[in-house]
Amino acid sequence: MKYTRYCRSMLCTPATSVEWYVKSHQTGADICQVDLEDSVPPAQKEEARIKAETFFSAPSASTTRCAVRVNGVTEPDGLRDLLALRSYPVKPAIVVVPKVEAPRDIEIVEQLLSQSCPDVALFAVIETPRGVENVTEIATTSRRLRALVFGAADYSFSLGSGMSWEPLVYARARIVNAARSADIDVIDSPTFELADLSRLEYEATMARELGFSGKVALNPRQVSVINEIFSPGSELLERARRVVSAAQENGQGVTVVDGSMVGRPFFEASRRLLDEFGPSR
Repeated sequence: MKYTRYCRSMLCTPATSVEWYVKSHQTGADICQVDLEDSVPPAQKEEARIKAETFFSAPSASTTRCAVRVNGVTEPDGLRDLLALRSYPVKPAIVVVPKVEAPRDIEIVEQLLSQSCPDVALFAVIETPRGVENVTEIATTSRRLRALVFGAADYSFSLGSGMSWEPLVYARARIVNAARSADIDVIDSPTFELADLSRLEYEATMARELGFSGKVALNPRQVSVINEIFSPGSELLERARRVVSAAQENGQGVTVVDGSMVGRPFFEASRRLLDEFGPSR
């Protein structure tokens, strides 16, 4: 399992809900995303575009990165969003591109933002059958692409399937495999039952076990649950310390730790875990 603080949790805030901006930045989410797409009615798109500019200058925790989800980039509103971003005085750290179905969609964003936003990372949301079919090619489109995001709602509606875990496990597994083969992160779809924390815990745990880096949150109270599940516990960190110590003692050769045989992949994973979540002792 690849644990990372980069994107354990990504909290979504509608661009029209300016009163929630500051609170969202203080929730402990690794990424705070202002949304110009699904949560904004068509008649309010231009208003949302203007309001979203202040999201990136709101007081923020030092470990939080700010993102914006634009509209589909093959639609007029998506192009207007990207053109507006070029003039924002404070740029987002991440642009989240929805309904990505082919490398072309990421290339459009790169062309429009390359000069004005050279340091902005891109996340691609995979939420259509065509996107899932092309996900391996999408994942390697750009060096700016840092993560894939699974959109379960749109994908299930396209298939006519249920939204429970089992019907969507094929798409999830394929997206995870594509992301990991491209050495980028991968974020699971949100849990839409906002008050059902037990369901959130179940889905987040299943996503972690499948290889996801994190999960989207739709409500601030979901953030702490997601962060905990996508962070290593104290027992895992202690084992990582023992594995690293064993590697140092035996010159990186295969050895036994806690009754299990471990070798180079275990050593590298343990070092990465300790680098991310705590120094070895």
